[in-house]
Order: sequence, then C-alpha cells, then structure tokens
Amino acid sequence: MKTHSREEMESSSCPAHCLRVSVCDSSFVVDKILLAEKCEYFRALFQSGMRECQQQHLQLQGVGAPGFLLMLRVLRGERPLLSADQIVEAIECTAFLQVPALTEHLINTVNSENCLLMFHTASTFGVRELAHGSALFIRDMYSELEEDLHTLPDSLVEYIQSLLPSSYMAVCSHSPCTEQLQDPQRTVNFLDEDSREWKVLTHLPVSTSTTMAGVAVLDNKLYIIGGVHDVSKKVVESGFCYSPAENTWTTFCGPQKLRYNLTLIGHQGCLYALGGENNRKALSSVERFRVETGNWGFVSPLPCPAAQVVSAVAMSRIFICLWRGRGATDIHEYVSERDQWLLVTTLTREHSYALYMVAHRDHLYVVRNGPCDDFLLCVMDCYSLSSGQWTAVCGHYGNSKGSLLTAVARGDSVFTLSRHVTTEYTVEDHRWRVTREMKGFGRIGSIYTFLMKLPKATVSPVGGSPDVSQPLRTCPRVSSQCSDSN
Repeated sequence: MKTHSREEMESSSCPAHCLRVSVCDSSFVVDKILLAEKCEYFRALFQSGMRECQQQHLQLQGVGAPGFLLMLRVLRGERPLLSADQIVEAIECTAFLQVPALTEHLINTVNSENCLLMFHTASTFGVRELAHGSALFIRDMYSELEEDLHTLPDSLVEYIQSLLPSSYMAVCSHSPCTEQLQDPQRTVNFLDEDSREWKVLTHLPVSTSTTMAGVAVLDNKLYIIGGVHDVSKKVVESGFCYSPAENTWTTFCGPQKLRYNLTLIGHQGCLYALGGENNRKALSSVERFRVETGNWGFVSPLPCPAAQVVSAVAMSRIFICLWRGRGATDIHEYVSERDQWLLVTTLTREHSYALYMVAHRDHLYVVRNGPCDDFLLCVMDCYSLSSGQWTAVCGHYGNSKGSLLTAVARGDSVFTLSRHVTTEYTVEDHRWRVTREMKGFGRIGSIYTFLMKLPKATVSPVGGSPDVSQPLRTCPRVSSQCSDSN
C-alpha cells in the first residue's frame, strides 16, 4: 500500500481551485481566485512562475493566524469591529500581504478610541493610507485628543499638525443672477470656530444656481449640479466645481437627464445624481459621473421615483431613505460592485418620515419629524450596521430657534444649523449632547452643509472673500460627449 506524506494528504483534500495556507499552527483553505483578486502578495506569487504556483499547500511566514483570519473575513464581505489586539494583527497582515480591502476596512473603523493606536501602528508598519486616514481623523479631533498625543513620537505629532482640519461649510439656496445685478448674499461660507461666526469663503459664479440643486463634496472639491433658474424650474445644464486649493470655479457637463430636486453624493472618485424631478415629474434614474474621465453614465435606478432623497455615506457605503407610506421608511444601500440597490432595513414610526440622515461610525442616525401636535420637533432613531438593530435616541432635537434639517458629523461631533443658531453636539453612547452654541447662518431658504479642508492662504483672517473677478473655467478633463462608454 502506498503511503502519502502529510503534504500530499492535505493537497488531496483541498479542491483544485483552492489553496491550503498554513499560518503558525493554523490552516486555512482559501479560493485562489479570491486571493489573486484581493491580495497583491498572492497575485504576484501566482504570476511569478515559481514552484509555489503549482502547489496546493503554502506555509506563510511573517503574519499571525488572527490577522490572516481577519483578512479572510473582510475579503468574504464581513465588516468586523476590532479590538486593540486585532487592530495590530490586521495592520501587520495588510502590511505584509498588501490587501487594499483590509486597509480600507481599517480606515473605515478609525474612531476616537483607536485612532492613536491605528496611526502609530500603521506608521510603524508602513501602511501609508491607513496612517494618513488616522492622522486626518486625529487632526479633526485635535482639541479633544491633545492631552493623549504625548504617547506618540514627536515626528508623528508634527505630521498631524501639518494637516488641514475639516471646516464646517454652508451655502444657501440662490437662483442665478447677472453681472449687473450681483447678489452679495450668494456666497459659500465657513464657520470660524474661534470667533464662533460664519465668514465668507467665496462667491458663487453668476450662472450658478443652488435652488433645488444637488450639492456634494468629493476629494475636497465642491460640486453643484441641477439647480433651477426661477419659478419656471428651467434647469441649469452645466455643473460647477469649486477647488479651495486653487480658489477657482470650473464648469463641467451636467447629467444626461436634466433634473432638479436631486440628491448628489460624492463617493470614491464618482458623483452620483439620484432621482429628482423633470417637468414636475419624479425620477427614479441615477447617473454616475467619473471625475477621472469626465463622463456621465446611467447606473441602476432607485427602487421607486423620488426627489430630495435622504442619504448618507457610512463605512464607505452609500445609504438612502425612501418613504414608503403608512409611517414606513425603507433604508437601501447601493452596492457599486454589483450595481444594485439592496433593502437594508425598514423604520416604522406612525405619522413620521425621514428628514435627514447622519452617519457616525457604523451607525445611521435617521432624523424625522415629531408627532402631529408638534411637527417642528425632530426626533431620532439610530440603526447599527454591525448589529442590525434600531435604537430610539432620547430627547428632541428641535426648539423655538428652528428644527434640525441639516447636520454634518466630524469626528465625534455633529454640527447642526438654522438661521438662529449653530449647534455642536457630541455623540456619546448613541446620544447627542449639546457641546456649544454659535451664531446662526442668518439666511432664508434651504441650507446645504458639508465639510471641506481650507488652505490657510484661502481663508482671510478677517473673513473676507477671495477675488471673484477671475473668469469661470471649463474643466479640461470633461469630454464634449459627457457620456459613459461603459
């Protein structure tokens, strides 16, 4: 009888398309295609022509079994929350095996409890994207974390201090104007947190409309699409982009389907124009603009026609709220890899619907109107993406100074805004606690809020505005066709 070696027996029990990987005292059977697609180390190994390419068993050195297991979980679509020990294991694994998906997951899980550990460990192992992402988070929470920064080497603290913090921004709804009748109120503003006042960053170009427009930030540039000229609701066809680094406005092609009352989302190098209206009819179509190519293309439509879709990006995932009637609000996720909208959960609250949604860590905070007898009061429910559970958030978030209809999260803070007051909340144990109140925006109409990083040279120390006499430029990346060949 022929005897088999341990390696031969392990290979015989491993399917041909799989690889058995031994890490320390543990063994894992993994699909080769998955490893080749998601892991640069194994992709290079399989293409090297070395003897290991033909083997079905590989002894892996340089990583620990817990880190390798975490990598496999992430590659299979899981999004686990990690302990301190797991974070170190995962960073060591992604540093050695070069796993972009694992690095991205680590960036998505940076929070105030683990950011210093993430930054220090990622810097030590040379995972630059994670180190930079962690440093950006620390910079935005610098005052809250300053006492703990002494645990970091001086060079890392200096790196954090060299970064620009995120500023809370706002722009009100404005229709286009003319050179002769410019409206001095048509401005993009930032919150000066030292003086607790709103100051002007730049003026809107005369042909730009923010009335019923889509407004979003992508790669620290402000994009405005689809506003209307006047009550006729004639749509402004061009899109507008403001770069704070260059202090310039440029134009680019708008979506192929003219739309207003749309929702605009900036995510991973693309703009998504969701729904909206055309000729007073709600749309379900969704278009994606690839900034790198300057092309628009249709993607999977919304589950139903909708305008002013409530949206948020959490853990690098796009979520929207759709009103279903009878007190039900459906939350859907757009999965770009499959170009699909998937129903995640449904919130049912009588006589109530979603007004706004804010993402903080792995939670979605759905802000909705209050009971019928006090409609202006805003109440909230929190949905955990990790546990799949809903929690009612205690308290009301509207008052005599205005209800909460717009909000932006930065670190563990949430900024809200009305004409009368700007409020900063601290998120603790799923609850929002008022930290401070500042001057309100003082404008009428809809208000769009967002975060941007402002170069020090761009922001005038006295709150003045940059020179707006420079001509509006057309973005050189935009093709004349403005359609996605894909």
